[in-house]
Amino acid sequence: MLDARFVRDNADEVRAALSERGASWDVDAFLALDATRRELIGAVEALQARRNESSKTIGLLMKEGQREDADAAKDEVRRINEEIGSLESRMAEADEQTRDMLLTVPNLPDKSVPCGIDETDNVEVRRWGRPPEFSFEPKAHWDLGPELGVIDFDRGVKLAKSRFVVLGRDGARLTRALISFMLDTHAERGYREWWVPALANAETLTATGNLPKFEDDLFKTGEGLYLIPTAEVQLTNLHRDEVLEASELPFNYTAYTPCFREEAGSAGRDTRGMIRVHQFDKVELVKFSTPETSMEALEAMVADAEHILQQLGLAYRTVTLCTGDMGFAAAKTYDIEVWLPSYRDFKEISSCSNCTDFQARRAGIKYRSPGEFKGSRFVHTLNGSGLAVGRTLVAVLENYQRADGTVEVPEVLRPYLGGQTEIVAG
Repeated sequence: MLDARFVRDNADEVRAALSERGASWDVDAFLALDATRRELIGAVEALQARRNESSKTIGLLMKEGQREDADAAKDEVRRINEEIGSLESRMAEADEQTRDMLLTVPNLPDKSVPCGIDETDNVEVRRWGRPPEFSFEPKAHWDLGPELGVIDFDRGVKLAKSRFVVLGRDGARLTRALISFMLDTHAERGYREWWVPALANAETLTATGNLPKFEDDLFKTGEGLYLIPTAEVQLTNLHRDEVLEASELPFNYTAYTPCFREEAGSAGRDTRGMIRVHQFDKVELVKFSTPETSMEALEAMVADAEHILQQLGLAYRTVTLCTGDMGFAAAKTYDIEVWLPSYRDFKEISSCSNCTDFQARRAGIKYRSPGEFKGSRFVHTLNGSGLAVGRTLVAVLENYQRADGTVEVPEVLRPYLGGQTEIVAG
């Protein structure tokens, strides 16, 4: 959420930044609403001052025996209280409308973000590794997985509906191995692991920017809870309405969770295979930092996510998202895209974002540094995939397949599979 005062004092800058994002948000309507709200605040404060003076006068008049004048002053105080009550009701409504508007405006892009309309304007930063060269025609995971007996799309539909999958035998074991490998690796690199609920309330999802804007993408229960779309939601809210100590920052957190998304706006996209499904597994990374160090923390997070792919020996590229392709809460985002032979292209496997104080303002997460400044300030929050487990499984199957239909197990995963070196049909 943006700061109302910042919008008021920098209206032209906000308009320009939102235009770069391709976001339609009525700055003028907000300014008018904010002006009305501040006028009401001023009117209430003026009436409160009048009431205080009248209340003092009543006491003096009573002491002097001027009961008739005192009664008139009491009537004046009653009238003032009624007027204050009416104005406070209007002020509360204006406050709610102001907050509702601020909840719908996206974060402003950092100055370092390239300006653009969509993914075609994203800027490649680097590449690592080389895509494998096959002496045979490689199979897509939607063919290879069922042939090996590790992915079952038909049973996923039978148990739930389309875009759900069942993993069997070594598909399930390899998924568990990937999750453990990712969590262990991130723990070695300084992340604290959490285990969090897969359900969240509306306040939690509002704090991270998923509500109200993206409610259609969420699965909702009959009790008003939502299945989480990512562990970012829960990890970020661990410190909601708290004041942290600057000396303890940054906090580096990680968690594995199942994730759930309706994918309401993705009709026709990646309908084959496991790239875009309703339920998927993900190891998430979240950081809390001071504003001065958040961009440095973002670079470190990207390096941590890339390290997983490097250890797995999977070729990838890293791109900076342009203003028109960033997520709602992000001020700057890097996407890491792994090479998939089935697409003959790179596909996103991690998205790492610096949300600056956008989520912290919504969630009330602050920090204090007594030797540096008085009071408290909002922290910066960051999040990223480390990695999307299902897409990593797909990348391993496709990139490590062999001509005889078997799949080599990457060396770093073998200890998690009891030394198993290959996946064969069975």
